[in-house]
Amino acid sequence: MNPEIPRITIAEAGRHAGETVEIAGWLYNLRRGGKICFPQVRDGYGTIQCVAVKSNLPEETFEKLKDLTQESSLIVRGKIRAESRAPGGFELDVESADIVQRVPESDPYPITPKEHGIDFLMDHRHLWLRSRRQHAALKVRHQVIKALRDYFDSHGFTLVDTPIFTPAACEGTTTLFEVKYSDEENVYLAQSGQLYSEATAAAFGKVYCFGPTFRAEKSKTRRHLTEFWMVEPEMAYSDLEDVKRVGEEMVLFVIAGVLENCQEDLKALERDVSKLEAVKAPFPRMSYDDAVKKLQSKGSEIQWGGDFGNTDETLLTDDLDRPLMVDRYPAAVKAFYFQPAPERPELALGVDFIAPEGYGEIIGGGQRIHDLDLLLKRLEEHDLPREAFDWYIDLRKYGSVPHAGFGMGVERFTAWMCGLEHIRETIAFPRMLYRTRP
Repeated sequence: MNPEIPRITIAEAGRHAGETVEIAGWLYNLRRGGKICFPQVRDGYGTIQCVAVKSNLPEETFEKLKDLTQESSLIVRGKIRAESRAPGGFELDVESADIVQRVPESDPYPITPKEHGIDFLMDHRHLWLRSRRQHAALKVRHQVIKALRDYFDSHGFTLVDTPIFTPAACEGTTTLFEVKYSDEENVYLAQSGQLYSEATAAAFGKVYCFGPTFRAEKSKTRRHLTEFWMVEPEMAYSDLEDVKRVGEEMVLFVIAGVLENCQEDLKALERDVSKLEAVKAPFPRMSYDDAVKKLQSKGSEIQWGGDFGNTDETLLTDDLDRPLMVDRYPAAVKAFYFQPAPERPELALGVDFIAPEGYGEIIGGGQRIHDLDLLLKRLEEHDLPREAFDWYIDLRKYGSVPHAGFGMGVERFTAWMCGLEHIRETIAFPRMLYRTRP
């Protein structure tokens, strides 16, 4: 690195027009002419077209650039020049270059501009991440996560991390990953941090946890992963209406951040941003009872008491431009910890936010049981071992209050923001039913 020549990122190029700078990156593409070539360099922050003229460079440097192979690493130096026709609006006139590592022609970069099958691309996920669309999707994911943290941090919530290893189920025993923990004990990978967040909410008032969660679901749909990241707020002295209010505020806050900071990424993804701009408050609300009637009127075979499948969720929102809140599901299809509705105990005080455009449930949550006797009854009905929940039961003995919260999966929300067909492109290394590599 030449101390007299500043190294910049490509995103900073516009601030250095007319200056000689250094950019370290990788060869994204290359066009050649007789005495000129145009290496396009990426550095993780953007791409810039470089102009290498044979008469302006040592012959060896020009020949190395002209014959450079895709994804070779290099450092280029030269003057930044405004050029409206170039990607990004700027070009770099090459004055010198160092080739850090040349990809050999005998073993070329495997992902070429031709069409590749999804299995091939997933097998080469570690390299596919370098492509423009995949890079853009993960930049949007970054913004989604940043906005989520900003929302909770600025609304009085405290981040309190929860365990990955847990002694018992949260969402149901059929989707647990069991792990050998010691010679005498087996534990499970966390399905949710919620139960622990109920404990921390009693200490801090409003909390959230944010981390990986695991569901051993035998599902191969475009909406499911076996390992995904979830943000889960929990609030003391709160009820179902607080969940609806906070969930709506949070969704709008995150969308605003994505629209403000990810325009170039959304463009690379060919996302119709008008679909996101249309998402405004208030979100429509509907009871489970009315949702079943609406689905039946649209030809669904669902009967009262059944949970909604992917097709049902799509049918419910195909005439909407913003998420739909559906509340008061049958308690039988919800987890043991949901507070029953006082006027109809067979219903749970829970709500799902169902995104438009076929992206399905993005938020699930509601009010928790705060009565000790009712909680003990629910544990028994769900055949859950009381000893595994001793600490959770304590929360109903010592200062129990009405409390509520929800969970939102980052990947499904990001897929909606990006307009992606499959959730697998919203995480760097997806884990699915039959995929654990790379």
